[in-house]
Amino acid sequence: MKVVAVTSCATGIAHTYMAAEAIKKICKERGYECKVEMQGALGIENQLKESDIKNADLIVFANDVGVSKSERFNAYKSKIKQTKPHAVIKDPSIIFE
Repeated sequence: MKVVAVTSCATGIAHTYMAAEAIKKICKERGYECKVEMQGALGIENQLKESDIKNADLIVFANDVGVSKSERFNAYKSKIKQTKPHAVIKDPSIIFE
């Protein structure tokens, strides 16, 4: 399974990165490929490529604020799981529910 994610929080500092790490950790535990784009105080880090998005089986949005450049995901709305950074930090398995 290939998972891509976009994380961001209101301040763009702690929860953005904590959510990214939680997603990466659970994917690694399950043997899934994973790439996470972080949209934080430093701007967009580890920006997902079009091929990453297209080939993903699951797209996770863990955001408290809007996703920058969200039009990249318009053709793949059926693959998107929306959650909040705090929720995914608390229980990363929710992305697979």
